[in-house]
This record gives sequence, C-alpha cells and structure tokens, in this order.
Amino acid sequence: MIKIKMVVGAVILASTMLVGCSSHDEATNTTLNTVVSKLNQVQSDVQEAKAEAARANQRLDNLTRTSYKK
Repeated sequence: MIKIKMVVGAVILASTMLVGCSSHDEATNTTLNTVVSKLNQVQSDVQEAKAEAARANQRLDNLTRTSYKK
C-alpha cells in the first residue's frame, strides 16, 4: 500500500512539474516573439535611416560638384 501511494505521489509530482515547464515555454515564446518584433522594427528604422543618409550625401555631393539649385 505504501509503494502504491509513493508511485501515485511521484506521478502527481512529475505531472505538476511538466505542466509548469510547458506554461514556462509559452511565456518564453511570447517574450521571444516580442523581442523579434522589436528587432524587426529596429532593422526597418536602420534601413530607413541609411536610405535618408544616402539621399542627403548625394545632395551634398551635388552641391559641391555643380551649381546645384533646388
């Protein structure tokens, strides 16, 4: 009888631990998805800034090389 109680207790404990791990994975996935979306936004901002800088540099080059008028 004691062995059966110990086995049942071990199964309940293992089940509880596995449920805790699965809910932690979901929270981790949500956090990772948030981080990935923020990184994608930063990447988009960087690409936009590079394009704007290239345009500004081209304009400055035009000003120094020719009589550029707006």
